[in-house]
Formats: sequence, structure tokens, C-alpha cells
Amino acid sequence: MAGITLEGVAKVYDDGTRAVDDVNLEVGDGEFLVLVGPSGCGKSTLLRMIAGLEHITEGKITIGDRVVNDVPPKDRDIAMVFQNYALYPHMSVFDNMAFGLQMRKTERSEIERRVMRAAALLEITDFLGRKPKALSGGQRQRVAMGRAIVREPAAFLMDEPLSNLDAKLRVSMRTELALLHRRLGTTTVYVTHDQIEAMTLGQRVAVLKPYTVRRPLNLQQVDTPGVLFDEPRNLFVAGFIGSPAMNLVTGHLESVGGRVEAVFGGVRLAVDPIALERHPAVSDHMNRDIVIGIRPRSLEHESLARWESTGANIDVTAEHVEMLGSETLIHFELPVLPVITPDIEELLGDTGDYPASLGKVSRFTARVSPDIAVAASTNVRLAVDTRKLHFFDPATGLRLV
Repeated sequence: MAGITLEGVAKVYDDGTRAVDDVNLEVGDGEFLVLVGPSGCGKSTLLRMIAGLEHITEGKITIGDRVVNDVPPKDRDIAMVFQNYALYPHMSVFDNMAFGLQMRKTERSEIERRVMRAAALLEITDFLGRKPKALSGGQRQRVAMGRAIVREPAAFLMDEPLSNLDAKLRVSMRTELALLHRRLGTTTVYVTHDQIEAMTLGQRVAVLKPYTVRRPLNLQQVDTPGVLFDEPRNLFVAGFIGSPAMNLVTGHLESVGGRVEAVFGGVRLAVDPIALERHPAVSDHMNRDIVIGIRPRSLEHESLARWESTGANIDVTAEHVEMLGSETLIHFELPVLPVITPDIEELLGDTGDYPASLGKVSRFTARVSPDIAVAASTNVRLAVDTRKLHFFDPATGLRLV
């Protein structure tokens, strides 16, 4: 095993397009790190540069204690797992898994030992004699992972390996991948566009955004899933991490009768001191426009709130209700212009929305308990957990810390 270090890594294509800019990242020995972000953020390009499949324009990549900028892919001691499995259709499962070792002239007994061990780990021992066409999508993905495992590399590089699987199978394969990493302990860099996948798999997660001349840095924040969710560094991370996404609205803070109130769209919320302590820079932004963030889980039907909600309720009309069994999502609007910053524009572009399509109201989502039935077009009183409010500078997009 070995750690991976990227120092000032950049990628500029022949036509002058800069895809990756000044990425500094350290993956610990044995760590499972996920690269996540919207389309075009450079995550797959970064992975391919680590693998040696893309030339590095600037910077340095180290695997273990060796700089690998000019080392061919086959000599980097890494193994890749691709989105499309890349299995040889005419070979059996055993031969697909053994092929890389055979090319390296590994002894037959050693090949059999490694293949049988990997097959047992992945629970595909019964399929070793089959051809890929006789396997399900999940079984093919296990074979692709087995082919990587038998290499016993210093690091695994995985490029959206679960994206071709159906939703139910993706969930079970995520669990299997996490358990597999726990058993093997091999350094793993995993690329995905799915932030739920990133949050459930990664010991740490690196959030990237597309490069632009105005806001060049791709790498936005690297931390544990819990910190990314609770303490996003900026509006891009806040809007990208979390499903449903964080509700963002322009408002301001006022000091009223010894307490601080958040004011937006005709709403006044008494802010819990805990939220103010988590955002010490708000003292410099009193009575000025700021961006207020509210996670959907911080909104609950007033009768079921798990926190003290005195002075922190809002009355809304449910525009649309999604009953999901384990939770209910209430979508509603408030009469305040939506937050539009460069970060938010980039997030909207990835979903196909544009600022002009948002109108003159801000759309919110509340994730509430399913124990109370809520119908569309009805009035609902929601309690807000103001201990967990987020505050950002609209000019810089940065969290007010």
C-alpha cells in the first residue's frame, strides 16, 4: 500500500482548455477518498492523471515515495476499475481475473491463489467458469473489481464503477465496497458524480467544481462527510452536498430585545446562540445582506419538532408533497428573490436550470416526519431548528467563520 500526493497539479489541453487547476491533495496510506462534483469538474481527469492515462501539464504526483509524472501506467503499481467493466467477452471469469497476472508471467500457483482469494472475497467463486454474458450487471462489476484485487496494487483507482447498475443494486454494492475496503485496507481513490455515494463511501470526500477563469480553483473542500454536511466552506459545497439540497435565501440579521433574529421573505426567526457561535464573523455582518442556509432536515412539522421552536416557526403553503414512506418532503415558496451567486449559477447549470427560470420567489424543501399527513395546497406551520442555520457572505460565497 501507499499514499498518493498531488502538488499543484493542472491539466491544459492542446486547444488551451484548462480542465484542472492547481490541485493539492494528499490521500493517506490505506484511505478511501472520494472525488465528487458535477459534470466537467475534472474529477475523472484527475484520476486519469494519477493512473498515467493523461499527461500532467503542471505539478507533481507521488505514489508512495516515488514521483510518477513520467512513469508509464503499467509501472505505477495501481489498478483501475472502470464504469463499463471492460471484461473480455470470450474469456471465463477466472481468465478475466487472471489475465493481468498472466501478462506479468506470474506463476500459475500464485495466480490460482490470488484469483480464488479474490473470488471468495467477492462471493463469485461459483461463477469462475462462466463468460461475462452469463452474468448480471452486479456480478460483472464484481469480476472487474476482482481483476483489480488480484493485482495486489499499492492503490485502487475507481471511475464511477457503480453508475451502470440499477438503484437497488447500487445501494447493496456500496455496502460491499465499503466492507471490501475494510478487509483489504488498500488506498483507494473513487470518482463519482453522486454525492450520496460519496458521503456513504468516503472516509474523506474532496468536492470539486468546474474550472472557470473567474473562479479557477477546482478543489473546494476536503473533509469527512460529516464536516462537509455540517460545516460547508462555501455556497458551492453547501448547495452540492446534501439531498435534498440546502435551502438558500438572501436575508439579514437584526438584534431585537437582546436576541438575534434572521429576517427574510416576511419571516422572522429567533436565532439560537449555538448558530451564532458557529459563525463568529456574523458580528461584522449585522443588518447587512447575507445568505442564510437551512437544511431540509432542520424544518419539521411544528407538532413533531424535536427542538424548542419558540420564536422560530414559519407558516407556509405546501405547493407539492412527496410521501416517501420513511419521510415526507414538503415543497413551498417564499416571496423573496432567489440567491444567485457565481457558485449557485454553476450548480444550476449542472441541473439544466438557469437564473431566469427561477422567477421572483425562493423555493424551499422541508424534510418532515411521515407521521402527519400533509396534502398539497394546504397550510402548514413548520418549526425551524435555528441551532443549525448556516450563514454565508454573498460577495465571496464563503461561510461566515
